[in-house]
Amino acid sequence: MSVEHLIRPVTTAVRSAVPAKLLKLIPKDSSVAVVTAFLALFGWAFISIADETMEGQTLGLDNAVLIALRQPGNEHLPIGPSWLQTCMTDISALGGVSVIMIVLLAVAGFFALKRKFRMMLYLFLSVGGGACLMFLLKEFFSRPRPSIVPHLQEISHASFPSGHSMVSAIVYLTLAVMLAKNTSDNRVKAYYLLVGMSLTGVVGLSRVYLGVHYPTDVLGGWCAGAAWAAATYLIGDWLESRGKVEKEDP
Repeated sequence: MSVEHLIRPVTTAVRSAVPAKLLKLIPKDSSVAVVTAFLALFGWAFISIADETMEGQTLGLDNAVLIALRQPGNEHLPIGPSWLQTCMTDISALGGVSVIMIVLLAVAGFFALKRKFRMMLYLFLSVGGGACLMFLLKEFFSRPRPSIVPHLQEISHASFPSGHSMVSAIVYLTLAVMLAKNTSDNRVKAYYLLVGMSLTGVVGLSRVYLGVHYPTDVLGGWCAGAAWAAATYLIGDWLESRGKVEKEDP
């Protein structure tokens, strides 16, 4: 049974319960309706986290998590075996500029080989726009970096939202969505999305482990990046329906 068949009964039930005047606001396509719901959910979650964070209500829990990830009596050493810190540093690099650019160029090459040049342009515009949003959010909130534990990696810029977490969500989820739109196999679609979410997740966790971000920084980055990826899907679907970008492969 496909994802479409699983979603359709839910959207049908919602439509039957919504007044007729509001039905025009609900997308007819089931996948678009679900992605729209995710966009609203992650957008609301980011605003809520940002509000609580800026009021200082999460600082106690944030600091407790960071301290729990260090060895008792020695805040310079993280918990776990010595190789774990090296592993987390390597994983963190997956959200860094160098690796992100390599991934983007590799996927752009894939679209170029398939002669989907408008899709390739949309890729760069989507990711570039998301990166600009990330810098604007950092400047707006200007949250200081954690100071309760020593940083295990060099840092720059403000703390909220986590740049690595947000950019990895923007890039890996956006790429997963765009690649999923280029296949009609639901299993392949699910695989792309699972890989994108997994990469996004481990990058965020590594930033907390290294002590360079509060947990709420990472949560905020995940939510903002996921909301951007959802918006990318919706805009891409709209452009595709109007022939502005190439359609998915049969």
